[in-house]
Amino acid sequence: MRIALIGATGFIGSAIRQEALSRGHHVTAIVSNPARLPAAQGLEVQGADALDSQQLRAVLRGHDVVISAFSGHANSDVYGYYLKGMHSIIDAARATGVRLLVVGGAGSLEVEPGVQLLDTPSFPEQWKATAEGARAALKLLRETPDVDWTVLSPPPMIHPGTRTGQYRTANDAVIMGDSGPSDISLEDYAVAMVDEAESAKHRGQRFTVAN
Repeated sequence: MRIALIGATGFIGSAIRQEALSRGHHVTAIVSNPARLPAAQGLEVQGADALDSQQLRAVLRGHDVVISAFSGHANSDVYGYYLKGMHSIIDAARATGVRLLVVGGAGSLEVEPGVQLLDTPSFPEQWKATAEGARAALKLLRETPDVDWTVLSPPPMIHPGTRTGQYRTANDAVIMGDSGPSDISLEDYAVAMVDEAESAKHRGQRFTVAN
């Protein structure tokens, strides 16, 4: 496949990039500073601003799927910056007809029917702006019928670990283990994302994964 990857040098984006390349896919890394990521076998590096829909359209044409690992962490207005970027990315996907996969947030997952993790008292204050942005982006996509989209939310805890290639899935609820919410390794999250790019099992849906 020809996969365009926004945020290819980030925490989750880097893992997705490595997983896609290991499977022999052609990956176009869309980054703000191409010098940060040397070209490699199967990897093409393109400079573009995620907030510039016209730039994105030019890069996305000819790809089978675009995976957005775009993050607003580097900006002081995390919520506003992230949503502006997502509007741009959605617009570019719509204009080019490229399927859109998005790294979602865990905050909008339900811990019990009708109660999202973000709305519980124990949700960390420092992650609220990011989580609110991801929740708003999910709502936006659900109201956008003319884009072929999928959102993959990580569980509340995602961390570097071991690639097992095994994971469980659910739709809108936190996946629980024996002692609370289950976690996932960064590597297995990337496996799940590239699996979805290949299989397209969750078109027009949000889903989550955990080990």
